[in-house]
Amino acid sequence: MRFPDKTRVLEGIVAALSGTLAQLAKGVAEIRQGATHAEAKPENDKDTRALEQSYLARGQAMRAEALADELVLLRSLELSTLGPDDIIRAGALIALEDDDGTRCVFLAPHGGGVSFEVDGVAVTVVTPVSALGRALLGRQVGDDVEVRVRNSVRTLSIVAIA
Repeated sequence: MRFPDKTRVLEGIVAALSGTLAQLAKGVAEIRQGATHAEAKPENDKDTRALEQSYLARGQAMRAEALADELVLLRSLELSTLGPDDIIRAGALIALEDDDGTRCVFLAPHGGGVSFEVDGVAVTVVTPVSALGRALLGRQVGDDVEVRVRNSVRTLSIVAIA
C-alpha cells in the first residue's frame, strides 16, 4: 500500500476538527442568545426553558474548550517515520487487511471517527480509546488483531506501517 503524506493527514484532521469547533462556537452563541431573549423569560415558576438553554450552552462551551485543547495537542504531534520493525504508536499510519480488502488508519490522540482522502488514499482516524486503537497500540507489521464489531469479532492483519 502506498501511504499518503503524514503531514497532510494531520492537516486533514486539524481542518475537520477546526470546522467542528467553528460550528460549536456558532451554536453556543445562538443558544446563549436564545436563553437571554425576551421570549425565553419564564412565564411561571415551572417554566425552565431559559435555564435549560443556559445549561445546554455551558455544555457546548465546555465541549468547545476541550476540542480547542485537543487541537493544540494534535498540532504538536510528532510525526516520525515508522518502519516494519517499529511498534505502533500515536502518529502511525497503518495498513490493515481483512476479507474486505486493505484500508488505512491513522492512530491519533484525538479526532477518532474522522475519515477523509489524502493523496488518493482513504484514511480513517482511530484513537487509543477506541477498540481498534487499543488493539493496535504496541503491535507490529505481521501481527493480527481481533476487534469486536456489532456482536462479531473481526480479525485484521497489520500489513504495513509508516
